[in-house]
Amino acid sequence: MARIDTEYFRDERASDFKVIGTAVQRSDALGHVTGRTEFMEDRTFPNLAHLKIHRSSHHHALINDVDYSEALKVPGVLRVITYKDVPENWYGVLRLIGIGPDDEPVLAEDRVLYKGEPIVAVVADSEAAALEGASKVKVTYTELKAVLDVEEAMLPDTPVFKRAGTNYFVYEGHHARRIRFGDVEAGFAEADHIFEWRYSSAPIEHAPTETTGCIVVPQSGGRLLIHSNTQAAFFTLDNTALTLKRPFTDLQVKGGTVGGGFGGKVDVMVEPLACIAAAMTNRPVKFVYSREEEMQVSSPRAAERIYIKDGVMNDGRIIARKIMLYVDAGAYARHSPYGATKAAAHLPGPYTIPNVYADCHCVYTNRTPSSAMRGFGVTIADFAIESQMDQVARALHIDPLEFRLRNAYRDGDMKAHRKVASGTALIEVIQRTAELVGHELPEEYRAMSSSTPRGAGA
Repeated sequence: MARIDTEYFRDERASDFKVIGTAVQRSDALGHVTGRTEFMEDRTFPNLAHLKIHRSSHHHALINDVDYSEALKVPGVLRVITYKDVPENWYGVLRLIGIGPDDEPVLAEDRVLYKGEPIVAVVADSEAAALEGASKVKVTYTELKAVLDVEEAMLPDTPVFKRAGTNYFVYEGHHARRIRFGDVEAGFAEADHIFEWRYSSAPIEHAPTETTGCIVVPQSGGRLLIHSNTQAAFFTLDNTALTLKRPFTDLQVKGGTVGGGFGGKVDVMVEPLACIAAAMTNRPVKFVYSREEEMQVSSPRAAERIYIKDGVMNDGRIIARKIMLYVDAGAYARHSPYGATKAAAHLPGPYTIPNVYADCHCVYTNRTPSSAMRGFGVTIADFAIESQMDQVARALHIDPLEFRLRNAYRDGDMKAHRKVASGTALIEVIQRTAELVGHELPEEYRAMSSSTPRGAGA
């Protein structure tokens, strides 16, 4: 086998860079500012029908009866779709990567678990007729107690409202995604100082310029062409096909300009119903959220509650960290179990701590289901960890950058989830940041290196 001169290759590759360090115009910029960019809603089709939803008015309730007879009398209404019309009504967006159970109905069956949950879909000749038809649907309920707090949902005496049997996602038989590294209680016993604070966030709406939507057009031979503003075309195709119980080859997804997504357009919320409506009517069908629906029922970033307890020595070394994290998944799982796993993999932050204990709970409440959003599972955890670092540094009267440098992980350190750290560079980033802002660091901290084993030199 021929030997590759990696140093030569690295130098040659670096000399070919044309973009780094230069201003490069976005490829889509001119289209956006001149109005020539085509969005999903710019497409028009003859004989287009519209789909609108009658949604739950309660956070948690049993459905006693659904009467849509008046909706069918509205001029222009073509069909009313209920859960009985959905071939595979229960689904989970992460089933494609083997994560279950399928815990969410496309249309509610005997109960609703959040305010705004879809119950029936109305298909009509016009958007106005579809909206009027949806407003004519009458649903009678038996209202149930809503669970809106993550820690309340975990209490033993809180009624279980999930059909899987727990108000939390079960990870390999456990109530949470767990980290156990060292002996955290022994670390706390040894520590000179104990600090504990709570951090929390509220749900965050993506607020895309273009709301979630699609247009489905029947094709010859029974295939369906889906024009969607999805962020994940193959996620959409595969999950929709599974819901319809049709071969993947029966569907074609055309994506394009998303109109703003940030993670919020990966949950496959509109395409299955639009496909069912298009197949029933043999007409193109448009299903697009109103701005009100986008704000109320599209997946936000999950609210999170995080408790961090640190055991710290007088010299600023953190020797024990315990984290209790509660991710509010809302009524259904969607991407939240994955988000909680990402959070666990990120703990205890970019610091080498010999004793770590963490429970990362993915909790169900009677709120709008949450899902993906820009680094979900990591972003809020980072906020909490770095806020904790600042508070501990202030309490010990230690410079916050020096405090981080004392605990920064280095190449070769074992992380709490038992992966060896490599390519860390945190020390160098802090040093360079201090230099850029004129923050003076003592010589011993300027001499530190991420590639120097802990305990060697500085």
